[in-house]
Amino acid sequence: MSAESGRKCPAHERFDPLAADYIDDPYPTLTAIRAEVPVFYDPRLDMWPVTRHEDIKRIFTDHETFSGSITQTPVYPLAEKAKEILDTGFHPTPTVSNCDPPKHTRVRAHNVRAFSARRIAVLEPVIRERVVELIDGFAAKNRFDAVQELTFPLPAMIVFDLIGFPRADMEWLKGLALNRMAFTWGRSSEAEQIEIAGNMVRYWQYCTDFVTGRVQNPRDDFTSDLARAHLDDPEQLTIDEIINVIHALSFAGHETTANVSASLLHRLLGHRERWEQLCADPALIPKAVEEGLRYDPSLHTWRRITTRPVTIGGVEVPAEAKLLLLIGSANHDPAMFPDPEVFDIHRTGAQHHLTFGRGIHSCFGAPLARMEMRIMLEELTSRLPGLRMDAGQPMDYHENACFRGPVRLWIDNPG
Repeated sequence: MSAESGRKCPAHERFDPLAADYIDDPYPTLTAIRAEVPVFYDPRLDMWPVTRHEDIKRIFTDHETFSGSITQTPVYPLAEKAKEILDTGFHPTPTVSNCDPPKHTRVRAHNVRAFSARRIAVLEPVIRERVVELIDGFAAKNRFDAVQELTFPLPAMIVFDLIGFPRADMEWLKGLALNRMAFTWGRSSEAEQIEIAGNMVRYWQYCTDFVTGRVQNPRDDFTSDLARAHLDDPEQLTIDEIINVIHALSFAGHETTANVSASLLHRLLGHRERWEQLCADPALIPKAVEEGLRYDPSLHTWRRITTRPVTIGGVEVPAEAKLLLLIGSANHDPAMFPDPEVFDIHRTGAQHHLTFGRGIHSCFGAPLARMEMRIMLEELTSRLPGLRMDAGQPMDYHENACFRGPVRLWIDNPG
């Protein structure tokens, strides 16, 4: 196909979530697809992309028709050697995001209690201390990478502290988690898959040993809360389920917040009048956080599978159809958000985004993510109001079909 004919081809027929131009900026393609055909079957992906806010919200809130069982299944086939390595010591089972009731209801209840408003409120001074600690590390620098020095380490520190992982293990664990996104949601090479699979086995073993230790000797952390629940009633929460929860939380609990925090700084500093407004009026910060969550969701796509034939957006979809929920499109749907391509820190209704999902699978860590982003902006605008983004830098994003966020974000600090 020539370049000219490719441009004339309908957007949904050219849709490729791993194409370089899509990863750089998915929103023009999503706008075109949403207008052309809001729901369609893509034979190359063997999935049904869904684009509209109304449809995706309905899917999230109807778990009986739209199962979450495939959310953690790799989008593209794995190499046999990588599968063999995983079989040696990586044994996840459906527990939360990829689990349906009644098991999901039972396990999630323990997570929700551990992420109660009381426990999250207690974390606020801890989060502020961590933010100040990180800012102290680069406040005197004329230029710094905000991803490397702030938005990536902060959520990792917080979620690892919450879980109870020793701070000394953080760098090693982050290294083991490197490229996990490409493994599950990208097209990584066989050599890359083999390396990542080995790290996944090591990470799983670490989580197994850690949970076993907390069951034997509970302390004051999230893992110990789950361990006590198991000790009170082993049938209500098994050790294997705790391992699965801790493994999933230790990865997803920081990657998503890291990505959306970096994207938020990019949008604020990229149009500096927005940053200056926040510096002048910190009361705008919660709205800026919500607009950041809407505009650049870190979880750009998610998946479901139909349990029966169903109509979505006027399209007949069969049973066992794999759905690709384009959350980035839903969050830019003009039917819900006027002028959706404008990043507006004064926007009313930004909180109706679908970044944290809806229904029984909605993200129970959402209050923690919001708090981390709010405190990050409060401290940065107060201490370093003169920050400016390096406008000439190339913006590289993680190459995968699900998580979106800049790989690096260089910021000038004129002092």
